[in-house]
Amino acid sequence: KAKNEELKIENEDVKDLLNDIESNEEKINLHGKRADGIVKSMLEHSRTSTGVKELTDINKLADEYLRLAYHGMRAKDKSFNCTMETHFDEAIKKFNVVPQDIGRVLLNLFNNAFFACNERSHAETLEGSQNLQGLDAYVPTVTLVTRKENDHVTITVRDNGNGIPEKIKDKIFQPFFTTKPTGQGTGLGLSLAYDIVKSHGGYLKVRSKEGEGTEFTIIL
Repeated sequence: KAKNEELKIENEDVKDLLNDIESNEEKINLHGKRADGIVKSMLEHSRTSTGVKELTDINKLADEYLRLAYHGMRAKDKSFNCTMETHFDEAIKKFNVVPQDIGRVLLNLFNNAFFACNERSHAETLEGSQNLQGLDAYVPTVTLVTRKENDHVTITVRDNGNGIPEKIKDKIFQPFFTTKPTGQGTGLGLSLAYDIVKSHGGYLKVRSKEGEGTEFTIIL
């Protein structure tokens, strides 16, 4: 009887060990894929753009990437929904940029905006705070505004998500800094966006307030 008990204990130990091995294999696989993604993003981040500047319809470019980002989010999450508002300055004629590079910047900003709205939407659905307080229900909204000002053009991407905490606002353009869950962001998107806009002789600025949303503006 004692021997049987001893074998039973040993079998349980073996099972636990096998479970640990399986769990570790899954973690190694997950982190391996993440490392691979980071390396690819690093290479992309460090490369010099070979794109050629060409006269580009900024309004059309921005609108196309807004729709692309929206449908990309819908493909990942069928329940995702968001109001999109656009305000295009028709005074903007064609502008000299590398369209695929500025498109990459816009795609990143739109993806971040939709992600922020989706996060807040899920949080408020779980809490049910708006309805309990008798306030209007949260309506996730991303706004795109283009404007011609003297000799430059501005493209503003605004969301009404949770906003960026003040303590991390100075870090968002740093490579590898991200607030997204593991596997959902490498922290290179905004850093790359900043570099691309800078290479065009422009700059990228941010305004944000916790609980109200975030606004990124590209100045070209």
